[in-house]
Amino acid sequence: MKKKNNLKAWLYLLPAILFLGVFMIYPLIDVCIYSVEENYASIARTYTGIGLGNFRDVLSDRLFIQALKNTFILVAITVPVSTGLSLLIALGLSSIKALKKAFQTIYFLPYVTNTLAVGLVFMILFDKTEYTKGLVNLLLRTDIDFIDGEYWMKMMVTCLYTVWIVMPFKILILTSALASVNSEYYKAAKVDGASSARIFRKITLPMISPTVFYLIITGFIGAFKAYSDEVALFGTNLNAAGMNTIVGYVYDMLYSDTGGRYGNAAAAALILFAIVFTITYINLKFSRNKVQYM
Repeated sequence: MKKKNNLKAWLYLLPAILFLGVFMIYPLIDVCIYSVEENYASIARTYTGIGLGNFRDVLSDRLFIQALKNTFILVAITVPVSTGLSLLIALGLSSIKALKKAFQTIYFLPYVTNTLAVGLVFMILFDKTEYTKGLVNLLLRTDIDFIDGEYWMKMMVTCLYTVWIVMPFKILILTSALASVNSEYYKAAKVDGASSARIFRKITLPMISPTVFYLIITGFIGAFKAYSDEVALFGTNLNAAGMNTIVGYVYDMLYSDTGGRYGNAAAAALILFAIVFTITYINLKFSRNKVQYM
């Protein structure tokens, strides 16, 4: 009977195992093989040797170093800012009753809006052309070139854009998490005379800590995979704008005018995988004593 149940369980799992094998494990093995094949020629499918030459090429490439720097800055700024702002807005939405549904819909709209359409709105806000200085410059009475100007101006616009794009999803998840907290805890705390700050620190935050942790982890992973947001703002030639990301670098190694370098693309992809894996592992270790699962 036990063997029969085990067989049934494996049969149920078979579609998922096949899916993971074909679309995740096989490509990962393929990328690992490409990464160590030096001077791989895609048309002839030949290579000159096996080694770590592709990794050396990538790590000494100034374009990869720039992409790495951009990605880390983006992650370091957008993940904490978007999570913190989303939590504040979710707390505000949870504390109001009038027009609550309307405000939730308004805050969720950017999530269902096309990325390129949001990029167009940001271009109207920040782009400086021969016809207009951009809406932000007009409002602030400044003359700053946010799109083609200094590096930190472009990075600021990119961070604003990314935060704007990811916040609706985080607000939605946090609002649901806040609604699931048992109201009896709040009533008991108020009877004891606890302040709002103490209630948030001792009740709200611990109760929603698994959700916050989930959003931080997925935020890190999403930010490290950033690419389309930068294309929406600066076009496809991100290297010329100095705003390329690691994913953009991998794409360039494969499909740009100087692309076709499968080995370098595979090596860069594995470096990105190693970075994301390491940071996720550190987060899991750090949060073990901080996150309270009920």
